Amino acid sequence: MNSRDNLIYMANQIARNFATLDDAAAANAIAAHIVKYWDPRMRVKIIDSLEQNESKLLPVSRNAVAVLRDTHQSDAP
Repeated sequence: MNSRDNLIYMANQIARNFATLDDAAAANAIAAHIVKYWDPRMRVKIIDSLEQNESKLLPVSRNAVAVLRDTHQSDAP
């Protein structure tokens, strides 16, 4: 598994932990978790996977990464 696949796997695991929330709340919670715990370089890679239309992301993970991209771009290195 390459590093991008690993990040996608981790984002999808986080999404599963927020499965009881509605989609919008889950996406925001996932994005907040990523901002809080992931290194900025990891965030850049997961955003890149979204921009490359990575189909391995669950729909809620994809939404979370879009939130991350739209609200936390200035956090990137």
